[in-house]
Amino acid sequence: MAIEEKWFFDPSTGGIEQGKVSGWDKRMGPYDSRAEAEDALRIARQRTAQADAEEEAEDDWGEPASWEK
Repeated sequence: MAIEEKWFFDPSTGGIEQGKVSGWDKRMGPYDSRAEAEDALRIARQRTAQADAEEEAEDDWGEPASWEK
């Protein structure tokens, strides 16, 4: 699917656009469907939560060092 056929969400207006209408700083996407673009904020929250959980798991180094006890 060409980028001109993809869908984008503009968080500053809440609008949905097909193709690169807005500048990169006002565009979330690309999404394959209008429905996905409409759901952009939920998708972003979900991806952020997943990335935070993965980062937190990476920070678990097990037992603290002996001098930290």
